[in-house]
Amino acid sequence: MQRRVSVDDDRFHDKCGLFGIFGHPEAAHLAYLGLYALQHRGQESAGIVASDGVQLRLEKGMGLVNDIFVDGKLDGLSGDRAMGHVRYSTAGDTVRVNAQPILIECHRGPIALGHNGNLVNASLLRHELEAAGSIFQSTSDTEVILHLYARSHRERLEDAIAASLSKVMGAFSLLFLTPDALVAARDPWGFRPLVIGKLEGATIIASETCALDLIDAEYVRDVEPGELVVVDRNGLRSFRPFPQEPARQCIFEHVYFARPDSRVFGRNVLESRLLLGRHLAREAPADADMVVPIPDSGMGAALGYSQESGLPFQWGLIRNHYVGRTFIEPKQSIRSFGVKIKLNPVRGILEGKRVVLIDDSIVRGTTSKKIVGMVRAAGAAEVHLRVSSPPTTGPCYYGIDTPLKSELIASRNSVEEIRAYVGADSLAYLSQEGLLKAVGDVEGQRHCTACFSGRYPVAVSQPEDWQLKLFEKARA
Repeated sequence: MQRRVSVDDDRFHDKCGLFGIFGHPEAAHLAYLGLYALQHRGQESAGIVASDGVQLRLEKGMGLVNDIFVDGKLDGLSGDRAMGHVRYSTAGDTVRVNAQPILIECHRGPIALGHNGNLVNASLLRHELEAAGSIFQSTSDTEVILHLYARSHRERLEDAIAASLSKVMGAFSLLFLTPDALVAARDPWGFRPLVIGKLEGATIIASETCALDLIDAEYVRDVEPGELVVVDRNGLRSFRPFPQEPARQCIFEHVYFARPDSRVFGRNVLESRLLLGRHLAREAPADADMVVPIPDSGMGAALGYSQESGLPFQWGLIRNHYVGRTFIEPKQSIRSFGVKIKLNPVRGILEGKRVVLIDDSIVRGTTSKKIVGMVRAAGAAEVHLRVSSPPTTGPCYYGIDTPLKSELIASRNSVEEIRAYVGADSLAYLSQEGLLKAVGDVEGQRHCTACFSGRYPVAVSQPEDWQLKLFEKARA
């Protein structure tokens, strides 16, 4: 019997990626390219909705961007405005009905929505809406927003959207597309990134600047926390409809999620990762012969560690970039090769050497254990594991797919116990102080570090439910 095996089930998973464009004759094709650049943010599904000013037309499906938009499917997405989405589920099942953008028709006309984040009170709102007669078509938390929008009695588009969003709590970077306008919104804490760009008179809004770079668009600025932006034939208008909150940008965007060539929260990601490695080398030096990254997420920090420590940077592990998120085992008798199919050690480099392995995080510890074992089996004399973030002790409720707290190895084990489990000669994590210094936030005033510190900006209960259904904000 064949079975499908995940090669990524011991990592934090990317969330979602958004790309919107208004005022370009090749809008859908540019959205397609933008989603290509944002593919790292979600590999489960993708979709594009386009408008000619009258109708909204949608194409979406399961899989990667280039697997979905084949056989002329983009040809039917005419118009000078479009919005696209790539998804990794953080709330809702991995099925086509949950793929985004979500397109509905209501008394206001058609509207499509794409969401990056996670609404912590979605289940409570859904229960209330269903009790009042709403019928949901998906299990995604995003659909709640559209039901609230459809029920709003506000006349202007921006007022109806703002009124709907005032009822939800948690993390949201959103794009709405109607026949007349492209609308972006970011939660008051600014958990998830969203940027504005320009191309030949067209306005672009995307999750990361790498999507702008691919199409030679100019970065203009970030969508600010708590800002609602409307783009239509009259240009761009900005509103501040939400109560102001302290900025709490997700620090994991710099540690792992964003592409290293992106500018996120006003800062170059690769620069942050190099500094993560430099601070890690100062805090946790190792008597070793070389620094080896665990590709690809450990690359930037490993280079920084090498630069600061003076130890040579070596390609001791090679990644197979042609592996999807899952692979098929041909027989039950064959044991899982989830890590080996993705990474291969280079014996000629590792044999007889004292190696510093650099990774961005340890989640359950199972993958780290396998990688340390692979490096030892390739002949390494010593393996010193260094992690460019603090121990992950709590789940994320704001748009990252993390395991339950009970599954996080650092939530129940000391550093020494984790070292023994993974089989390393030594193990050290970057301190929270070093982490904040690396991203230019020494006072810790701008970033969310809840998965390390347990201090959740939007207060949540702690259910043992991986879909994170019941949460409410606690206001003083």
